[in-house]
Order: sequence, then structure tokens, then C-alpha cells
Amino acid sequence: MFSKKKADKLTILIRILFFLIVVTAAFLAVAVARYAYREYLISSHPRNFSQIVEKYASENDMDEYLVYAVIKTESGFEPEAVSSVGARGLMQIMPDTFEWIREYRFGGDELVYDDMFDPDDNIRYGCRLLAYHLDYYGNVDCALAAYHSVGGAVDEWLANAEYSPDGKTLGKIPVSDTAHYVDKVNKAYKTYLELYAQ
Repeated sequence: MFSKKKADKLTILIRILFFLIVVTAAFLAVAVARYAYREYLISSHPRNFSQIVEKYASENDMDEYLVYAVIKTESGFEPEAVSSVGARGLMQIMPDTFEWIREYRFGGDELVYDDMFDPDDNIRYGCRLLAYHLDYYGNVDCALAAYHSVGGAVDEWLANAEYSPDGKTLGKIPVSDTAHYVDKVNKAYKTYLELYAQ
């Protein structure tokens, strides 16, 4: 039989051991959860078509991770994607936008609109368009808003003090679809940077 003193020491030892097991299990659970979440982020933020993206991002002096974020948001990396308004391919190029890029950015090359289903052609056109907006507006939010809204909408918003405090940045995007798009791309961009930009 144990003496009361030995029994008390054994009880304390068992409690300490139990506490250590619980703490270790908690640390392991957190580590496993973090690992699983990171793996989920990697699988939901792929770098498909990486050679093409890197090539045209570099040619246009643009961050490749911003291009990945746009592709993820626009098409989910589906080359054959077609939107409800007819935009095509990975970076969702509209017919009139295609014509404008072809004529004024590439000097009337020989492509036809069906070529926007080709990843190389689509990313080349999409990167040229995004780079144009980045150069023109000088900031990512305005460039993304212009990429999404097309036309002169962003210029009108920048001229309106209700939406732009300084005529250069957007404090508010008045069209909810465009505001949602810009937010979504920015979140994806941030995730790409956190995952891959080391």
C-alpha cells in the first residue's frame, strides 16, 4: 500500500503528465491545422501556366503574382472559360478589348478572337492590358477597376470628389461588381505574395 505522501506525489505526477499530454496534443492539432490550411491555400492559389505568366509579366515589368491573382479571379485558371457577357480565356478578354489591344498595342497582329482560348495568346493580351492600366493610373486598385469595368469609368470616378479624394486614387468604387472584383483580386494577390514571394 502507498502512503498518503506517495499517493499525493503520484497524483501530482499523473496530473503533470496529463497536462503535458493535453498541451502536446493541442500544439500538434494547431500545427496540423496550420499545415492543412496552408495546403488548402496552395491548392486554391496555383501557379498554373507559370512559364507564360512569368514571361509576359516580365516583358510588361509587372509582378507575376498580380497576374496570377487576376487569372484566379477572372477564370479560375480555365483556358476555355467564357463569361456571361462573352469574355474569353484565362484573363477574360472581351471582343472589343481584344480588337483594341490587337490594333493599338500589338500593331494589328494576325490573331482572331478565338485565339483568346490559347493560354499564351490570352496571357500576352491580358498582361499588356493590365500593364497599360497600371502605367496609366499608377496604382493597382485603379488599374484593376479599369481592367474590370473597361471604358472610361475609372476616369469619371477619379474626377468625382465623392469617389476620389485626390483625383488619383479611389476612396470608393461606386459599382458594386467592380468593387467586389478589386477586393477579390487584392486578397488573392496578398495570398500569392504570402505563399510564394520569399
